[in-house]
Amino acid sequence: MSGHSHFKSIKRTKETEDKKRGNIFSKLSRVISVAAKEKGGDPETNSALRLATEKAKIFNMPKDNVERAIKKGTGELKGEALESIVFEAYGPGGIAIIIEGITDNKNRTLGEIKQILSQSGGKLAGEGSVKWLFERKGAIILNLQDKIKEELEITAIEAGAEDIDWRENLLDVYTKPEELEKVKKNLENKGVEIKAASLDWVAKEQIKLGEKDSQSCQKLFEALDENDAVQEIYSNIKLP
Repeated sequence: MSGHSHFKSIKRTKETEDKKRGNIFSKLSRVISVAAKEKGGDPETNSALRLATEKAKIFNMPKDNVERAIKKGTGELKGEALESIVFEAYGPGGIAIIIEGITDNKNRTLGEIKQILSQSGGKLAGEGSVKWLFERKGAIILNLQDKIKEELEITAIEAGAEDIDWRENLLDVYTKPEELEKVKKNLENKGVEIKAASLDWVAKEQIKLGEKDSQSCQKLFEALDENDAVQEIYSNIKLP
């Protein structure tokens, strides 16, 4: 996948793991609440909520936390006044970045994101100046398991994949946004293990950075990841 996500961050120490786990639970709760607020608290009829709760299961988020986040979204419990935000930016080496988030204070978050970017050699971009470099796609990550690569590729294509891309023993399957649920269900019916499914921003073209800029970008991504409001970060960096 052409991008970076805090859900794929590398955990180092037990202390870091615990901190990241709490951070991820907090971020997942916000996604679940916003999804429930926008289209109701039933995952069967709300695809965004279904994707959010499935992601919560991947990270072993307690069921009570999930239910509480849904009730906050539907208004059954008192919660924060949350709103979705999207920032476009440039990073080290001129890379294009899309930052998705959820916040209870847009102005505060804007200031925080600006500061993080400036400290890492990046800057905010005007609306639309970066997004045109990306396409909105459904993204499904498949585990190779005991299958051979060619077999899994054929299965993904038969299920309706628009494009595929290997990352070691993981297969990234891309779909049209409106076909994500259908392709996902087709794969599940074929007995394929799905590690994750989401709607992503996928770069139309990727750029390769030198080692210095790559390290600067990694530091930038980690700093953005640590911000409570940031949910996902996508870039057009060409991954190794």
